[in-house]
Amino acid sequence: MKKQDSKGTGLSPSIRYSEAFKRAVVRDYERGILNKAQIKAKYGIGGKSRVLDWCRKYGKLVYPTGNNGRPMKDPQKQRIKDLEKQLEEARLKVLAYEKLISIAEKEEGISILKKDVAKQLTSLPKPTQEE
Repeated sequence: MKKQDSKGTGLSPSIRYSEAFKRAVVRDYERGILNKAQIKAKYGIGGKSRVLDWCRKYGKLVYPTGNNGRPMKDPQKQRIKDLEKQLEEARLKVLAYEKLISIAEKEEGISILKKDVAKQLTSLPKPTQEE
């Protein structure tokens, strides 16, 4: 038999949880011992996304929202947007690698990147035109 709220709709009343309770649930979930379904069963929590919402609000980890929006109607614009995103990610990787190389050069006292590649190529024979 379902609990009835004061309006008589047949639905169970919404339960208010304290902030301390929510933080305890998130702490248990982030420890990784129990999954979301087990946490909900252990604490008697209803709802599909309540634990995830609490994790986003009180958790120490990053939980993606999953709202990527609908795709654009014009495939050209979508492709440009995707390529711009990939370009930005590649730019950030290059910056990270450059920083890593500079730190390694400082700590090891060696030059990892070659500064002048043209001087090394002087020993190669120059191409000649054959008729």
